[in-house]
Amino acid sequence: MRAILVDDEPANLENLRILLEKHCPEVKIVAKAENVAGALDLINLHRPELLFLDIQLGKESGFDLLSRLSEKSFEVIFVTAFDQYGVQAIKFAALDYILKPVNSNELKDAVSKAERRIKNKLQNEQLNFLLQQIKQTEMSLPKIALPLQHEIRYVALTDIVRCEAANTYTFFFLKNGDKVLVSRPLKEYSDMLKPHGFLRVHQSHLIHPSFVKSWLKEDGGMLLMNDESKIPVSKPNRENIKLALRK
Repeated sequence: MRAILVDDEPANLENLRILLEKHCPEVKIVAKAENVAGALDLINLHRPELLFLDIQLGKESGFDLLSRLSEKSFEVIFVTAFDQYGVQAIKFAALDYILKPVNSNELKDAVSKAERRIKNKLQNEQLNFLLQQIKQTEMSLPKIALPLQHEIRYVALTDIVRCEAANTYTFFFLKNGDKVLVSRPLKEYSDMLKPHGFLRVHQSHLIHPSFVKSWLKEDGGMLLMNDESKIPVSKPNRENIKLALRK
């Protein structure tokens, strides 16, 4: 089976190559890629029968890669570091995935199943089904994955009281009183959460209006949140924020 390996970490690519050569001699690795653009070119060039695909590829994902391919006449084995966003959709689509660090027995089992499934077909309908599920999930987006230092935390959007910038990091303040630090800038989360009702009230603050307790007149305008925190509202935003809170 001609295979392409796609992972944004060179060490992971090398480790997978070694395991495949040792335990799965039926797999012939024809190329390796570290990002979506490179993988697209290699897939179109080599027409592989099997794709080993990491879910997270820098700022993009393996799903982004698949959505840009007009033809998907290959099998996919997803490889991921966490039982994270997308894995449930992968399960529902009856596709295979392996958690890192890769176990040789799980790898051999996944390759054997892929080999049995490989046939002369124009499209892999399971992949099309997967992408439909991912699209539906993104539209509703009931939860957000927060990459913390030692875990990926999944938080319902309705549980987020507010977010606060800390240089290039962001603090999330949750309804249950938890405060978690994420190593990504507030702007990134502001862009993600604004379509879901969150308000950027200040350069350093993003809030959900359902947790606003009152408007304070001190310092020209501040918000008192349900957690008793006082959030400044920047002068250019004050009238728009007042209107938004009345809705």
